[in-house]
Order: sequence, then structure tokens, then C-alpha cells
Amino acid sequence: MFASLRLRLAVWLLLPLSVFVAVCGFLNWRNAAQVADYVQDHDLLSSAKVLSDRLIWEGDNVQASVPPSALSLFVSPDRDRVFLSVSGAEGELLAGSPAFPLPPVRKPEGVDQAQWYDTQFDGLALRAVVTTRSMYDVTGARGITIAVGKTTRSRDHMIRTLWWPSMGYLLIALLLAVVLSTAALTLELRPIVGLSKQLAARNPMHLDLVVDPDKLHSELRPVADTINRFVDQLRLHAQAQRRFIADAAHQLRTPLMMQATQIEYARFTRRSRPDWTTRRQDMDALWLAMQTSNRRLVDVTNKLLLLAQAEHGDAHTRLEPVDLVSTAVRAIEQLAALADRRRIDLGMEAPAEAAGLEVMAQPALLDALVSNLLDNALRYTQEGGRVTVGVRRRDGIVELSVEDNGPGIPAESIGRVFERFYRASDNTDGTGLGLAIVQEIARAFHATVQLQAHPIEPHGLLVTVWFGVPPA
Repeated sequence: MFASLRLRLAVWLLLPLSVFVAVCGFLNWRNAAQVADYVQDHDLLSSAKVLSDRLIWEGDNVQASVPPSALSLFVSPDRDRVFLSVSGAEGELLAGSPAFPLPPVRKPEGVDQAQWYDTQFDGLALRAVVTTRSMYDVTGARGITIAVGKTTRSRDHMIRTLWWPSMGYLLIALLLAVVLSTAALTLELRPIVGLSKQLAARNPMHLDLVVDPDKLHSELRPVADTINRFVDQLRLHAQAQRRFIADAAHQLRTPLMMQATQIEYARFTRRSRPDWTTRRQDMDALWLAMQTSNRRLVDVTNKLLLLAQAEHGDAHTRLEPVDLVSTAVRAIEQLAALADRRRIDLGMEAPAEAAGLEVMAQPALLDALVSNLLDNALRYTQEGGRVTVGVRRRDGIVELSVEDNGPGIPAESIGRVFERFYRASDNTDGTGLGLAIVQEIARAFHATVQLQAHPIEPHGLLVTVWFGVPPA
């Protein structure tokens, strides 16, 4: 609704204060009206009593006169009009205005047996009172009705006189609150404005920003701490990206340079040696080396693309149920040729209840996770070794394990095996990206990866992936 924080805070502060002023104004007006009504009703009754005291007998009839003292009660600077009516028991008018309206239903109250009511007479709004007095003679009692009405100008004036000063004080207080709250918000929001200027003055390409929380209010210090942590994470991420780009360039540069050298050698040989076709053995070795370099280049490129896919933000949102056993079987079939070539016993252990066991994942990335674990185990296991894939459910958690009886990983390298392009041994032709890819895919699937020494063999490695919270 409002884009300005200062305006929103002012609205939240002044809205309840305005409601409070309005309620207080209404209550003050009602109290002023009650006081004005009481004063007017008291004057009306006093005038009616004065008139009742002026009733006298003249022969067999009652006569009424209107003394000046009765009318003096209604004298006011507002020039109110007063109407009187004195009537006998038969309704005959004894004094005052003819056709003065009386209440249709009489409900006298109090010791004075008076009734107050609002009425209209001669086109004017009146407040009136009616009371009855009994006149006694030798023939018995005779009831005399006395009614007095007055316009409401003085009453309304009294309400304004009683109500407006207190309402004026409330409005002045509200105005002061508006001014002071605006000034206070402007003053107290200066640290936020200063923070925005500090952020705007920094070069976005340099992640050296540090927000000083001591210059902010206590409520804003968590924001400063969050910004600092966020900048630290960005700095670490940027450093990791720079290292990744440098390592990737290094890994790609080597096979590219080898290919360029081999291609140049082949061109030189063909130009300088017309009988190069007779050197078929040398050329076969050259083409084999070029094929090996090309295979390594393709392998590094594919794994870099796979790593980028695993790090993509959508990797952890587009998950679906995937059969883990079928995925493991498919990976074993794809790498069976590599296992045969190295004479490695590649097998799988899965209990009968594991058939059809599903996990939340992306099919392509799950294939890559299992394939990279198997490929890593096959590359580092010596010829004649053993690699086993296991799928089982334990305590409601789906568990994927890959174990081998190879040389294992040195203790000093355990903490670095998930780093990109890191290889615990230089005796293999791996890229150093396999376990890094496994780690990133597992994070996308909200899974956990653990490496440990083989629990039974004297040497070897056991890699376990828990799809869910791992058991304690």
C-alpha cells in the first residue's frame, strides 16, 4: 500500500492514536450533552413549579398567571423561545399557548411527577416538561396540567462550550504526535539510510563489504550480521568459482595442448616424409594417443557440465520417485566392461524387500551419482579386486553403499576428496570430479554422503549415501 517505511510506521503509530482521540471526543460530547440536558431539564421543571405556585382560585374556576420569575429562568444570549401551557382537568386552556403538544402517553416520574419529552411546535424543535398539580375546594380535587417547552439553542451552545475545549486539547495532542513522530522516525531511521549509502558506495565486484553492527539499533544488528554472513558466503563462493575455473582451465589445457602437438607432428611428418605411410606403426601410436587425449577432454567436459547441472537451483525442486535398485543395476551394466577389463569382481547385494525401493530424485542425476561412485571405485581398485553395490532400507532410511577392497584413502586426504579436481593418487587417469559430483547431487536430493574405511577388509573404502536423515 505504502512504499515508504517512514510513512507505514507513522500510519501504524497515528492510526490507533486517532481512533483514541475520536473515542475520547465522542465520550466528551456525550458527557457534555448529559450535563446540558440536565441543566435544561432542571430549568424546565423549576419554571413549571413556579407556574404551579401561581395557580389561584377565583370563584369556582382556577386562574393561572405567568410571573416574570418563571420566564427569567430561560433568559439566554441564544434567544431561545419559550412556550407555556396550563390546562384544566377537562383540557381547557387556562394560560399559555393553545394547541401546545403534550405527550400521547403520560409516564410521570419522581416525587414531582414530571415527564420530559422532545416535541415540535410552531416548526421548532422543543424540549418540554409536563407535570400535574391538584387544586382542592369544597367539591373535591381538580387536576391542573402544566407544560413548559423551550428551544434547544442554549442547550446546543452549552454542549459546544463544554465539549470543544477538551476536543481542542486532544486535536493539539494529535497534531503534536504527528510532528514528533515524523521527526523521531526521520531521526531514528538515519542509521538505515546510512547503511543504504554505505552499501551503494561499495563496488559490487569487490566482496569486501563489512557492516558495522555497533552503529545500528539493537533491532537492526541481526540484519547487519546476516548481511556480513551473506557477504562472507558470497566471497567463499566467488573464491571457489575462481579456483574451479582455474582448475578446469588447467585440466582442459593439458589434453588440448597434447592434441595440438600431436596434430602438428602428424602434419609435419606427412610433409617432410613422403614415405610416412610405411611408418604405420608410429602413426597408429600417434592416433591412439590423440584418441586418448580426446577421450580425456570429452570426459572432463561432460563431468563439468554434469557438475553444473547438479549445482543448478532447480536440481532440488524437481524431484520424483525413482527406483534405486533399477538405477544401480543399470550403472553396473554400463560399467561391466571396465570391470572385466580390469578383472574386478563387480556385484550387487540387495535383499528381496529392497525390490522397487524408491527415493526422491531426478532420474538422470541419480544415474550420474551411482555411476560416479562405481567409476571411482573401479578406477582406484587394483586388478583382481572386488567392488560391491548395496541397496537396503534401515530404520526407515534408504541406504546406498559402494564398497571395495582397494587401497582406500589416506587419513590426511579424507577431508579433501570432495574437492574438485583433487585426486588422492596420481596413478589413475581420473578427472578428480567424481566425488565432487556425488556430493553436489546428494545435496540436491537432501541426501548425506559418508566415506569411511572398510569395516571388515584390512584396506578398502566404504561410501554410503543416506536418502534421508542418517542413523545415529
